[in-house]
Amino acid sequence: MDIQTRKIEFVQAFLKLQSEEMISQFEKLLKKSTKTDKTLKPFTIEELNDRITKSENDFDNGRFKTTSELLAKY
Repeated sequence: MDIQTRKIEFVQAFLKLQSEEMISQFEKLLKKSTKTDKTLKPFTIEELNDRITKSENDFDNGRFKTTSELLAKY
């Protein structure tokens, strides 16, 4: 099913809702998801370099998990 068809089916189901509470929940969800998208910003070069330095420090000091450890956990 393509995205347009899914949107249409969602809107049709939404229009049938009779619960004020359920509509409010959908409004909150929509506001939350659009708010999150707007607050994302790219890292500066300085921030990226700081993260690289911290990651290299963590690796040098043994503060990391191997792929095998991650796969075993998840």
